[in-house]
Amino acid sequence: MSCPETPREPACAPRPPAPSDPLPALSAGVRAAQAPARGRGRGKAAAVVAAVAAVAVAAAAGVAVWTGALAPTPAARGAAPLVSTALRGRAPPAPPPERVTLTVDDEDIAPATLDEQRRRLFGAMRRELALSDEAMLRVEAIFAASPVLGQGNPALTRHPMSRSECRRIRTLSGVAPAREPACGAPGMVPLFDPTRGQTAESARVCIDQLEFPNIPCEYPVVHVRAREAALLCRAIGKRICDAHEWEGACAGALREPDVEYEWERPRDEASWHHNLLREKVWSYGPEKNHALCGTGSSRTPGCPGGGWDRCGSNTYPAGAFPACRSSLGVFDLHGNVAEHMSLPILPGELARRGDRGFTEMKGSWFAFSSMDVHADDCRWRAPDWHGTRLMSKSSHANYHLGFRCCKDVGPP
Repeated sequence: MSCPETPREPACAPRPPAPSDPLPALSAGVRAAQAPARGRGRGKAAAVVAAVAAVAVAAAAGVAVWTGALAPTPAARGAAPLVSTALRGRAPPAPPPERVTLTVDDEDIAPATLDEQRRRLFGAMRRELALSDEAMLRVEAIFAASPVLGQGNPALTRHPMSRSECRRIRTLSGVAPAREPACGAPGMVPLFDPTRGQTAESARVCIDQLEFPNIPCEYPVVHVRAREAALLCRAIGKRICDAHEWEGACAGALREPDVEYEWERPRDEASWHHNLLREKVWSYGPEKNHALCGTGSSRTPGCPGGGWDRCGSNTYPAGAFPACRSSLGVFDLHGNVAEHMSLPILPGELARRGDRGFTEMKGSWFAFSSMDVHADDCRWRAPDWHGTRLMSKSSHANYHLGFRCCKDVGPP
């Protein structure tokens, strides 16, 4: 599978990566964890980590210590007397502190296979989203029907931030998932228009704060077709969002569909007119600033623009950028992954009336600091890229494309 990720116009095409472009940097936790994940075993990794800790403690106390895991070379053994000579005449060193065993965070170990990746994802969904057994069976069936649906190709994907680092950032920033009783699900916030005097209590729709699976510090699901996105939302009691709902969540004011769509115009003409008159604002403020969001990762060298076999999904954990947040409490509307939404052409195609709209891509993705190939302000609408009906079995999927869900909470 190989699909272009950007507009068809040559002027909008991204710069192909040079063969020497480096892979995105990994956090220290991930680098330390990946060795056991690729066949060496967690026991050996723990032993090495403990040995390194012991050496560091001993060095701080002025004592030369050798471990079996880190045996000295002959040259190092010859240098040992120099250390002893340097310590002559000094007071005996203080006893080392009590040994502490360091363990690798299991959450940061990269899965070796797609099946392993999916099993861990399903476990997190059961644990964090409190989904019923029936809902999880529906979710797992949708994944099982796809050879690529998941969090990226494990053989290629290199995440620039670990889950544990994301949790640390969120803890220091005091960020926690929303608990809105009206939404009836964790991590969802109500959408409304404060400029018209509306409040959260009057909201008729809620939206996920994070990209699917809407779990803090979990990597987004990618390589998902628009059809699969709609089915997954339905499987957990939600639905795909309409384009204007995503735009309202981003800009901080949800407007009525009759204001946001021009029902009498063809799609291309209506989108052009909408973009011409739109206000330009980003979720975090009136000026674009890629540094506030997850846009600093990079594309896999040699990635031709799409495909499972050559493009890693080098995403950040969801919600890892506290400043990348709208006034309504929605994160990652710029960066990390672009998102499937439904674009209705007629009033009867609004998502609350069924999945009858057309495909629409919203937002930007993880490499946008170096691949700023189109506008990503809140109310910008994409041209008809890879356009199909939302529920078409041939709807688009790619390594940088995910989604999030909405939920109706009252009568329209």
